[in-house]
Amino acid sequence: MTHAVWWNMTELLYMPDIESNYIKEFEAVVVSTGKEHVVLDRTAFYPEGGGQPSDTGRLVWDEYETSVVKVEKKGKVIHRLEGKMPKEGEEVSGVIDWEPRHMHMKLHTAQHLFSAVVYDLFGGETVGNQIYTDYSRVDFHPVDLSADDLKQIEVEINRLIQEAHPVSVYKEERSILEKDIEANRVNLSLIPKSIKMLRVIDIDGYDICPCAGTHVRNTEEIGGVRITGDENKGKDKQRIYYELRE
Repeated sequence: MTHAVWWNMTELLYMPDIESNYIKEFEAVVVSTGKEHVVLDRTAFYPEGGGQPSDTGRLVWDEYETSVVKVEKKGKVIHRLEGKMPKEGEEVSGVIDWEPRHMHMKLHTAQHLFSAVVYDLFGGETVGNQIYTDYSRVDFHPVDLSADDLKQIEVEINRLIQEAHPVSVYKEERSILEKDIEANRVNLSLIPKSIKMLRVIDIDGYDICPCAGTHVRNTEEIGGVRITGDENKGKDKQRIYYELRE
């Protein structure tokens, strides 16, 4: 096994395209170790960020196995371990806990649909989001959504899900996105101006949004969504909670 060793950064295997989001196992080399954590030259584990929880799973080498309990970006991508520590230079196999990872992928793609639908129907901009184990929330502003509005949103999102829109991942120049996407639809100002090339999630041309998270191949894979509640979070700011349904 040969890999380029990245001492200051880790190759993120899930980034290049939509199919790479489905990598469940991979080979890597431990490039540095710390107190109960390691840095790998490459990883398919998603590090916590952007409202999406980190992946969990295992590292396996020789006759040993250790649990990956959390992955974080701390300048480097840190894999926090519970159990035996591999040594620097060790070749390891990474195994992702697929069920929670796949749930995060479905919930995150659903969040993009929520953001697009609420903006299109009510002009609400997404100002926050968080994915949990089996549900998610999105914050919108400025909106004052009624129960009937929430039902309309749920119906429209489920229609888009059932239409089976393909999802793609690609890189695009920031300058092009700034011209092609409405300023209020996606707040590109939140992304440092030094980043000129952005990773884009494209739901069949219906929603185009820079995002580093993991997503499903097709909206149909989400199954369906159910709005479980909402909450006022301040003047013209409303939080919507949702979960998946089969």
